[in-house]
Amino acid sequence: MWLLFALPAIAVYTAFMAFPVVNSMRLSFFSGSGYSLDNFVGFDNYVRLFADPEISSRFWCAFRNNWVFFGITMLVQNSFGLLFALILTGKPLAGKGFFRTVIFIPVTLSVLVTGYIWKLILNPQWGALNLFLAKVGLQSLALPWLGDPRTALAVVTLVSAWQWVGMPTMMFIAGLERIPEDLFESAQIDGAGVWRVFAQVKLPLLMPIVGIVTVLTFVGNFNAFDVVYAMEGANGPPSYSTDLMGTFFYRTGIAGQHPVGIPDMGLGAAVATVTFVVLFAGILLANRLTGERVAGAAGAKGRE
Repeated sequence: MWLLFALPAIAVYTAFMAFPVVNSMRLSFFSGSGYSLDNFVGFDNYVRLFADPEISSRFWCAFRNNWVFFGITMLVQNSFGLLFALILTGKPLAGKGFFRTVIFIPVTLSVLVTGYIWKLILNPQWGALNLFLAKVGLQSLALPWLGDPRTALAVVTLVSAWQWVGMPTMMFIAGLERIPEDLFESAQIDGAGVWRVFAQVKLPLLMPIVGIVTVLTFVGNFNAFDVVYAMEGANGPPSYSTDLMGTFFYRTGIAGQHPVGIPDMGLGAAVATVTFVVLFAGILLANRLTGERVAGAAGAKGRE
């Protein structure tokens, strides 16, 4: 009976998730002209991806940039999300609902719209940020934020973190509100300060939420495309400093690499397969580490 009720979900998952993934892996072993793949080449696409100097240099650049993108997002977006959640669930604060709404509003906006707005704000000639810096006497800090390879990726990542910080904030708020108040009162009676309550009570009990947030951030970052496309374009300028796996896949399998401009779907499928393997391994590792932390916290609580 339970299998009968699960069949519709299994059918939808198989048709729209499992089959495309398996088919993409199959296509990575073929090559052809444009969107027609009829020539079986085995692992040739993977050899080109990892060994061809022209292709592999762009691939490893995008792969490295994706890890930087993920690291900055984890440090900024999720740290601020946890901070906001602690503030909004702490001592009585007037207008909590208002602040929650303000923090979450950017999540509801289109990534293309927010990316374009920030591109205008960061314009080196007449953007609001550089004009403000000039007005307050900080002209030396008025940089071409999106035109400098040293700052472009960090700026794009911070814009993405600004837009999505509301998501981990709401998830951490939900996790904090589920923690019984008795635990906080007991810790305070034992003389625990704010930091000790957070480190020894709140954070261990938030580890399942931390694991979910980490996985969602990891998956979202390695699938990121629209924010870079909106702010920098599909070629990841300047000098490929903002090129991610998503933009590299788009140029390779859909739009076609410059200057030829002919799509190589077999190579694009190889890029997609490598991305899937990285995501799968990362999710398994995150779940394992988070599970061990949760089990350790539960065991320590049981011994107490």
